[in-house]
Amino acid sequence: MTGHDDTNVALLKLENVSCSYEPGNPIFSGVNLTVNQGDIIAVGENPTKYGIPNYRTRVLYVPQRPSLLPSTPRNFIKQIRTYGSRKAEDDNEQDAISLGESWSLDVEMWDRPWSSLSGGESQRALLAVACTLKNTEVLLLDEPTSALDAGTVKRVEGFLASLPGSSDSSIQAVLWITHSEDQTRRATRLIKVAGNVEEQRLPADV
Repeated sequence: MTGHDDTNVALLKLENVSCSYEPGNPIFSGVNLTVNQGDIIAVGENPTKYGIPNYRTRVLYVPQRPSLLPSTPRNFIKQIRTYGSRKAEDDNEQDAISLGESWSLDVEMWDRPWSSLSGGESQRALLAVACTLKNTEVLLLDEPTSALDAGTVKRVEGFLASLPGSSDSSIQAVLWITHSEDQTRRATRLIKVAGNVEEQRLPADV
């Protein structure tokens, strides 16, 4: 009797995968990897080799809702400014507050504890901070407007869509995780994950 070895079932396979900032400037190339059922794979080297503070300055993740942040949104901005990779930046506190006002956030909200804010207030405050930090190049957004009303969603999404390529922002790209079909219409590329991965480039006038 021959037993079936489940560890040989390939769940994910990469063949000669490459990624570049631009032609001739690769991030990585020639990646080949097979992930089998039962595998526990560690990928990478010591992160200090790559300058993690610099990476986190340039690539910024914004969760759907901030989890257990202490103090207030205003103090959150001040805390960010204490990090070594952010110390050289101009103070963005007023920029964040002004952007928040354009999204109907009251100025007094910035001095209230995070724990007292509604889901919509938390989302807008966190997004306002993320969008006004200097030197950020890529925003990774997880359902960034899920707690907002339709009118505010339109204003927030319109601003986010205007960031890449804007002379007033260092942000060059936005990766947007969403379950909203309306939001996908404001993207330039759409990646659908449902059993398999399908990518399509959307018309510029969408």
